[in-house]
Amino acid sequence: MHIGVNFGFGRFDTSVSEYEVVTGETKLALLAEPLGYDSVWAVEHHFTDYSFMPDNVQWLSYIAARTERIGLGTGAVIIPWNDPLRVASKLLLLDNLSDGRVIFGMGRGVARVEFEGMRIPVGESRERVDEAVPMILEALETGFIEGDGPYYVQPRRQLKPGPIRTFTDRVYTVAGSEDSIIAAVKNRVSVMSFILRPVDKLVETFDIYNKLWRETWDDEPNPICINANMYCHEDPTLAKDRMYEYIGNFWQQNVDHYEFLGDHFAKQKGYERYAEKAEALRSKGVEQAGKDYADAALYGTPQQLIDKLSWMQDVMGQFELVVAPCFGGMPQSMAEESLRLFADKVMPHARENYDGRTAAGEKAR
Repeated sequence: MHIGVNFGFGRFDTSVSEYEVVTGETKLALLAEPLGYDSVWAVEHHFTDYSFMPDNVQWLSYIAARTERIGLGTGAVIIPWNDPLRVASKLLLLDNLSDGRVIFGMGRGVARVEFEGMRIPVGESRERVDEAVPMILEALETGFIEGDGPYYVQPRRQLKPGPIRTFTDRVYTVAGSEDSIIAAVKNRVSVMSFILRPVDKLVETFDIYNKLWRETWDDEPNPICINANMYCHEDPTLAKDRMYEYIGNFWQQNVDHYEFLGDHFAKQKGYERYAEKAEALRSKGVEQAGKDYADAALYGTPQQLIDKLSWMQDVMGQFELVVAPCFGGMPQSMAEESLRLFADKVMPHARENYDGRTAAGEKAR
């Protein structure tokens, strides 16, 4: 069972400096390998305290130099904000430097403040992604990149350093809508989902991906990669109270950063489904939606988390897990205690249970 750690570099308490956020979360990331996690991931976000990690590939190169085996994931490179040649070149260089440890996660982006700062029209995002992604994937496999536009007119060039091994099974796309699911299948890449609701409320979307994959490629898709906020503590009441506090903070930052209560999505090409989500949020109310978000997270005692991961396997079958340990102003010392406890008392049992059930399922088939 693959278990990774994702870092968001957000700031809720403005008395904490940006320097402390960056260095503190980097310190946590460097604990991931000795604690036994399989991968370290970093988001890409710009301009606001919601999250600031302007170059996750550069950050991962620092992690690569300080580690030996752990996977290095971009969670994600936001494709419309980056030139495809530069994306492929930086990933290939990092893969060479790290002996093939790169995991390429990509996304489309949502927040207007970030698109405007990058001088990219929001309405071009889907077309830019559809054009750039095949260029990048081809370059990662062959070492050559080219494109005939309209957004990326790229003469054929050989990238150096070139690939050292295939990126097959090392590419993910963030997908929350049916459009993104279709694009993932078309490009033959795995899906990463950031969990806003319990997985039993999302499994219908995952089933669409799995069914479409089998129809398109006539083989089995890779497991869905679930990205969830996590807090582990021996005291169940304390674990719940703290998760609700810090998730509540983080949820409000989400609503503000992405303008989820706005009516602009209905007017933005390619984001019509977000208009439906915004209307649903207005109907439900921000506070109730925040509670639902907290309920979807992984929180509780070690045994409660072991049980919840087993339930997730009941619902989904196989899946990969990436946990976010630090969010909504949670002190980094608190996040570290949680990350250590999860590694010590949850991971070994969760992996044993998961792998045993997976093996038994394979034998049964």
